[in-house]
Amino acid sequence: MFGHPVAVLTADAATLAAVRDRALGRGMPISIYTAELFKTGNDVANRAQVRAVGTADLDLVGIGVAGERNPVDKVTKGARLHS
Repeated sequence: MFGHPVAVLTADAATLAAVRDRALGRGMPISIYTAELFKTGNDVANRAQVRAVGTADLDLVGIGVAGERNPVDKVTKGARLHS
């Protein structure tokens, strides 16, 4: 489905924000998932929801990070394997 190995981790909102900041600081590609995204039905509305909120105020419920294993492990420190 993805074409790449995937690990699903779980973390609280503060840890997700820290993961986002560390990944961005390393120039790693990310995708964010906010609570508001699950209330819209299309990509245009999703993007508008994210733009309407400042970065510090995003209600992060998930984040995707792409990269080699070691750097991804470092930026996802504090998250644990989802069971």
